[in-house]
Amino acid sequence: MKRTEKEQLVTELKEKIGGAQALYYTDFTGLNVKRMTELRRRLRKANVEYVVIKNTLALRAVNESGLVGAKLKGPTGLVMAKDAVGAAKVLSDFAKENDAKPTVKGGVLDGASIDAAQVKRLAAMPSREQMLAELGAGLQSPLGAFLGAMNGLLMTFAGALDALKTQREGA
Repeated sequence: MKRTEKEQLVTELKEKIGGAQALYYTDFTGLNVKRMTELRRRLRKANVEYVVIKNTLALRAVNESGLVGAKLKGPTGLVMAKDAVGAAKVLSDFAKENDAKPTVKGGVLDGASIDAAQVKRLAAMPSREQMLAELGAGLQSPLGAFLGAMNGLLMTFAGALDALKTQREGA
């Protein structure tokens, strides 16, 4: 590659990294072309970008974007995602199906360095939709109880009025 091509590649990668919430470093050693294609397809479906690039160029792009870069060794693929949990889930699920490959070396989440264990914890988190549903159910529960109590009071009051009416009609 010529120097100008490398500079252009670093600039493009820097722009992509700037728009991402999470950046994960993966080692894809041991994955054949078919599995790599499947991984890229799954990541693309989750709106995640996967780039294989030389470590020196990747580190230059990461450092120029203002993030803390890790020391990278061996083949490295960059996973850039706006949804950190979704990308971690795709990587984790794919690794479970394919003999723990690709392995996650670490990454950057909201400007802070994270390690592979933290990426695994992110993958174990429930999805955004599930967390919102749990929040909604939690908020709905006290309101439902309040509505039940108010309904019980209204029914008691209606019963008392009916008893008073019956008492006055009988007298």
